[in-house]
Amino acid sequence: MPATALFVIDTQAELVSIPSTAIPDGARICETGAKILDRARSKPTTELDIIIVQHSENPSELGSTLIPGSKAWELVLPPQDGAENERVVPKTTADTFESNPNLAHELKARGISSIVAFGVQSEFCVRATCRGAINAGFDVILLRGAHSTYNNEETGQSAKQIEREIEHELESIGVQVVPWDQYEF
Repeated sequence: MPATALFVIDTQAELVSIPSTAIPDGARICETGAKILDRARSKPTTELDIIIVQHSENPSELGSTLIPGSKAWELVLPPQDGAENERVVPKTTADTFESNPNLAHELKARGISSIVAFGVQSEFCVRATCRGAINAGFDVILLRGAHSTYNNEETGQSAKQIEREIEHELESIGVQVVPWDQYEF
């Protein structure tokens, strides 16, 4: 039984690969994410679950863009075809566990006690999902250099500043922050 689940959070076209809407470091997240997934996929399927988190918005809500079936909603880092240890978990809130009330129980029933996370956006879905995992009793590791967001024009904070701020905040509640290239599955 796997002890760890890798959460790939919201690596969707609108956020990381469509030039007009992607975060400033979208290419870095795609490249880094692909390398992380390559390393994770080299492990036996019995040792690691890979959870690809995909955010969906309601088309009737003003400003919604991550509409199921749209180009913006598509996964840039999808699950591997036929991989029994990989699956897409949909969500409609920032916290994957809030959107999926049975997820923590399902993971624990599979022997998973640790969540490793990366993706988009640092101060929204990444933070909320890491907090949700901590609240559900998991050990949580956030991969530094593999999560990011948009620059905040209102506060003048760069995406990099927001990344560090979120890392410090999450460390204060027990999340381990490890450089992505130093983490061993």
